[in-house]
Amino acid sequence: MFEVSITFFTKLVELSFIMKKYFKIGIFLFILYSVYFGFITYSKLELISGFSAKSIASGHFLANRSQENIENNNNNFGVIRWATNEINESEKFATATVYGLKRRKAIYREGLGATLISDDFDISKSYEVPKRSKSKNKLLFPYGDIEPKDTVFANVNYAKLNQAVAKAFDSKEHNDKRTRSVLVIYKNRIIAEKYADGFTKNSVILGWSMTKSITGTLFGILEKQRKFDIYKPAPIAEWQNDNRKYITTNDLLHMNSGLEWEEKYDKICDATQMLFQTEDMSRSQLLKPAIFKPNTHWNYSSGTTNLLSGILRKQFKTHQEYLDFWYSALIDKIGMHSMIVETDMAGNYVGSSYAWATTRDWSKLGLLYLHKGNWNGEQLFYASWAKYVSTPTNGSGGDYGAHFWLNAGGYYPDAPRDLYSANGFQGQKVFIIPSQDLVIVRMGLSEDFDFNGLLKGIVGSVKK
Repeated sequence: MFEVSITFFTKLVELSFIMKKYFKIGIFLFILYSVYFGFITYSKLELISGFSAKSIASGHFLANRSQENIENNNNNFGVIRWATNEINESEKFATATVYGLKRRKAIYREGLGATLISDDFDISKSYEVPKRSKSKNKLLFPYGDIEPKDTVFANVNYAKLNQAVAKAFDSKEHNDKRTRSVLVIYKNRIIAEKYADGFTKNSVILGWSMTKSITGTLFGILEKQRKFDIYKPAPIAEWQNDNRKYITTNDLLHMNSGLEWEEKYDKICDATQMLFQTEDMSRSQLLKPAIFKPNTHWNYSSGTTNLLSGILRKQFKTHQEYLDFWYSALIDKIGMHSMIVETDMAGNYVGSSYAWATTRDWSKLGLLYLHKGNWNGEQLFYASWAKYVSTPTNGSGGDYGAHFWLNAGGYYPDAPRDLYSANGFQGQKVFIIPSQDLVIVRMGLSEDFDFNGLLKGIVGSVKK
């Protein structure tokens, strides 16, 4: 019995030593992980506070929404919710920190929207704003300001249509669709329109990357005006002494330049550094090397679009002419009077990401393309441009054209293959369906949404 007790005690001591050993190893690994996590997280803090400050400033001063509303909706995801925000009403700016660290500031300027600035940005320096033309007329929507009359089409099943639209919105029990608005236009007439609580036809909403389609369209307009040839090498002096000199504007419009670029928003990458740390966004991809030959590797890039914005700027003698052109040639020309395209610190339009407009005004971009560039009798770009942007580019699998997304590869299996669209982060969409004479807009806060089901229901409600 005594020998058994000694043996048991010995085993107990050995087990204790083993447990202490593994406990120490566990503590060491925990500390190592904590240091690693802290290092990785700390490097992201400037991006977190930058996103939050910019979102608060734009949402409050441009879209007239409260700080609480923005924090509980736009900023309530991932690590962005860590930020603490403040609004200065009198001086029109917003700041954000993360646990008191990495304070960032975004200022609001009438006509230019909100701009995330660095500590050395001179806020007292004078600046130019675009000259807008917002003349009223007595025409019906979409060509004028008169509220559209009810139009009943015999070939539209309105019960089925309204059911499809209603299914796009959250119920009292579920809040996973997060749709803010759906607008359906058939033969230039609104046949369905619905908004979530807190939003109306007058609410301006950020289109995110739908802005890219605005930027691309301006090149079609310049082509129609015979002021720019997209098939010539891109007019960038820094590229003339290396293999980048062969990249054309056509390659850039198709996201097929071969330039190095990483766009992943769950990490620090080229795109996040450009949007939240760079003074002149037009140069972010300009400085990148070519890692492939042009027109051989498709790679979606917000840097490319801001590079195009910089190219547009160089087509004008003055900064004022550049600022005015976006509105006079396109935005105000088609009555998108609610739209504001925001600028970076260097005065470039952030053509990749920062256009705001009402749902109805976003639909006008779709209608312009549905009518192949003709707006109420005036041809803004050649009809062939609509075909150009909706033709698949190499390597995209039929999903991308020229600054528009496509359904040629059947991404939406129950929607017509001729559908193409302007797409933005969190599920902003302007769908153009030429074969059905339809434009459909959905604005929201979630990409985890059944777009195929929405399209199937709407298209199925309209008999050809």
